[in-house]
Amino acid sequence: MEVLYRSTRGNGSTVTASQAILKGLSEDGGLFVPDQIPALDVPVEKLAEMSYQEVAYEVMSRFLTDFTEEELKDCIAHAYDKKFDTEKIAPLTSADGAYFLELFHGATIAFKDMALSILPYLLTTAAKKNQVTNDIVILTATSGDTGKAAMAGFADVPGTKIIVFYPKDGVSPIQEKQMVTQKGDNTYVVAIYGNFDDAQTGVKKIFNDADMKAELEEAGYQFSSANSINIGRLVPQIVYYVYAYASLYKEGKIAADEKINVVVPTGNFGNILAAFYAKNMGLPINKLICASNDNKVLYDFFVTGEYDRNREFILTTSPSMDILISSNLERLIYRIAGNDAVKNKALMESLSADGKYTIDEEMKAQLADFYGNYANEEETAETIRRIYEGCGYVIDTHTSVAASVYRKYVEETGDTTKTVIASTASPYKFTRSVMEAIDSEKYAAMGDFELVDELSAISKVPVPNAIEEIRSAEIRHNTVAEVDEMPGVVKKFLGI
Repeated sequence: MEVLYRSTRGNGSTVTASQAILKGLSEDGGLFVPDQIPALDVPVEKLAEMSYQEVAYEVMSRFLTDFTEEELKDCIAHAYDKKFDTEKIAPLTSADGAYFLELFHGATIAFKDMALSILPYLLTTAAKKNQVTNDIVILTATSGDTGKAAMAGFADVPGTKIIVFYPKDGVSPIQEKQMVTQKGDNTYVVAIYGNFDDAQTGVKKIFNDADMKAELEEAGYQFSSANSINIGRLVPQIVYYVYAYASLYKEGKIAADEKINVVVPTGNFGNILAAFYAKNMGLPINKLICASNDNKVLYDFFVTGEYDRNREFILTTSPSMDILISSNLERLIYRIAGNDAVKNKALMESLSADGKYTIDEEMKAQLADFYGNYANEEETAETIRRIYEGCGYVIDTHTSVAASVYRKYVEETGDTTKTVIASTASPYKFTRSVMEAIDSEKYAAMGDFELVDELSAISKVPVPNAIEEIRSAEIRHNTVAEVDEMPGVVKKFLGI
């Protein structure tokens, strides 16, 4: 069964999976979505006996139908290898009445590695399949994790260059150090004066600039994206929900076809959308619990049906979720609008013009799969401390937002369905916030890398290589720019 892709704002024309991955964003500004969600027609008993790589093939082959078996298995083998520090790739840890799906065992200790380890291989394979001779320029905005994970994936990959924009003073010290020390002759990093939404909007404007596209073409380049707006980012994320379910079954924690809840700390909406797609493939998921921090634009949307970004942008200790324009929500809006591109486009134009839109009651009724709530800064810190003191398990700030919201959900509903919490980053990525949550008086005066060693001592988890290698790494990137300077910076890097 061939799965094709169409734009959420388009005229119904379709492209193949490899073409959608290459383009990243549709020419009309829309996001590519599959024209159908394929069924996961593999019994859980069989999935339970598979490695992560084998599950990845079963899931991804159903979406990326123009990749041959050999091509896709080659991409998977290169992606999920020794760069992950656990053979299981995405292990589950039982703590605090839930199962934490640890998505941070890759090269940059954040869940973005799960998809960005494979995207370079999908992209370069797609380029060959479509006879692309231009160099591919990956242009991406990051709220902290995507940038480093994308650069680690694309560093020195022939035929590619990657340019990452991040908000200056809007990421953690460890996140920034990871980015500005990135090696690779084809990697470029730019701090912008603004927040993540400014960076993301700036990138989208560059993508949609026809004149710039023509200039790049003439110079032998073409743009693509490593953000979760690229369907090549989203499809690999579906895999770990399927793998988590199969793992729970294998360990005797659930029966075949028993439903589970999934909790996801959510910013740009890609990670929870992947869980939604998994559910629509047939994975027995009951509730999709969307956890926000103080930037609770998604919580307000699920409660009221109005999406309104006209509010104060709050810098929190969970910076990867400090987002007011959740790009991937558009894919869900398109679906609950009955796959009506005209209706979706009107809502997105309203968001662009007025900063908000409201869905109708018919669309709102289709959000019954979702539950939204949020955790403030005090609740986030308290949950880190409570779980550490209760069971010795240390979680990062984003995972804590999810755990806090899950507790609210249980108190509100009494639902005791077994639950998987997406643990999206290692606590080492946000060491200061984590350690000060555990004991602010004791740790406030310590330096960042002193805190790293202290975290290792209390968690009994060795310091990850991703942290060790930046202790004394040289700063390689120091470009800072205004938002309106972003196109010029890109041209300068490319020598145009």
